[in-house]
Amino acid sequence: MIHARVKIVLDAPTRSFNPGDLLAGQFVLEGIAPEDLRSVELSVLWHTEGKGEEDMSVHFFERLDPQNGQEFNPLLPHLFSTTLPNSPLSYAGFIVKICWCVRVRVFLARGKELSVEVPFRLGKVPQPEQAAS
Repeated sequence: MIHARVKIVLDAPTRSFNPGDLLAGQFVLEGIAPEDLRSVELSVLWHTEGKGEEDMSVHFFERLDPQNGQEFNPLLPHLFSTTLPNSPLSYAGFIVKICWCVRVRVFLARGKELSVEVPFRLGKVPQPEQAAS
């Protein structure tokens, strides 16, 4: 394995979506030999950042497991798509943020792992205004 890399490309270059839109794209594994690959997980998820406990929920999940006989060629792009839900909408508040992303996790031989995320925006919630000083 020489310089392994995961590249995620969304079909919408603006990375901005409305509820009910189709999120589509592909990911490509580069520099990973088929014999070094144990499995790949693709997730579309949201998580919170900020004060308090962080929350996370997975909207779409796909596991590709070539070691268990599942068809997957790591040398070819893998297409994905899902219809986005009505909520929660992306939000960048002062105390909490709601962040959406597409995440690909690659599990390699000898316990190594790669993880790449591409953020996107769901909905059009206005940014909160700064408090006047």
